[in-house]
Amino acid sequence: MGNIYDGVFRTILNDCRKLIIPIINEIFEENYTGNEEIQFFPNEHFIDQQNMADQERITDTNFTIFGKMQKKYHIECESSLPDGRITIRLFEYDAQIALDEGTLTKETLTVTFPNTAVLYLRTYKKTPDKLNYVIITPGGTVQYDIPIMKVQTYSLNTIFEKHLFMLIPFYIFSHEKNFPEYNTNQQKLNELKAEYQDILKKLDELEYQEIIGSFDKRTIIELSNDVIQEISQKYKNIQKGIGDIMGGALIETEARTILNQGIHQGISQGISQGISQAKKETAIKMLSRGKLTIEEIAEYSGLSIEEIQQLANL
Repeated sequence: MGNIYDGVFRTILNDCRKLIIPIINEIFEENYTGNEEIQFFPNEHFIDQQNMADQERITDTNFTIFGKMQKKYHIECESSLPDGRITIRLFEYDAQIALDEGTLTKETLTVTFPNTAVLYLRTYKKTPDKLNYVIITPGGTVQYDIPIMKVQTYSLNTIFEKHLFMLIPFYIFSHEKNFPEYNTNQQKLNELKAEYQDILKKLDELEYQEIIGSFDKRTIIELSNDVIQEISQKYKNIQKGIGDIMGGALIETEARTILNQGIHQGISQGISQGISQAKKETAIKMLSRGKLTIEEIAEYSGLSIEEIQQLANL
């Protein structure tokens, strides 16, 4: 799935890697606490083909969690209609991961296959509940399941209750079938907008409670906006309505970061001008984006409405 959704999945996993722990717990029924070490490995693998150039395969994830036991995981993100080919691709990836990290002692090759799963962003009638490997060898048959997580089956309440925050950027997929109605019905669109305002409120509460950090929150919001812009290209009212909400949240988050940095710098230096300058820089940046009202900018920056108006006229 070489598209923006693939990139979003890889970005949130690599930039906010601790968010994968609740996902792993959910899919594989593990009991990780979140304090475990996670080690990522290269996603690029080369499949050896006889009489042909090696073919590169890029996995979505390839990492090990060091808990009571060391376990390797491989998760793929998929949005297309199931056609059976993903099972072949998964096995190619898994076999190459196992071979790349195999050990050779004298004449004995030991390979360890990863714990593999698929994250389906869209659910179709043909979407199975699991995939299955059956490997027939001269020494016996090995058979095991590949679990599937269906994003569209998770409600917003369940996502927050189970701390599946990594699914938030893809939550819009649960509304995709209703896009035509949202795009023409303002009341329905307002209900969708209210839901995303609630998401932002919950993320603020999580940050305040120090369950997630400010960087994680900003990444979730930014990637959610990327997915919304991509999936709603044909529905401009949705793209603008939800996009403005998420874009405004990004500006506010960035403004708070700039302001806090300026305040801390001012305090450490004992210079009140540092705080005042940070407020002005915050206001100027928000003015340049053109997304917020004078009153909102005054609230976020800590300046008066008159001061904001003066900066707007510069």
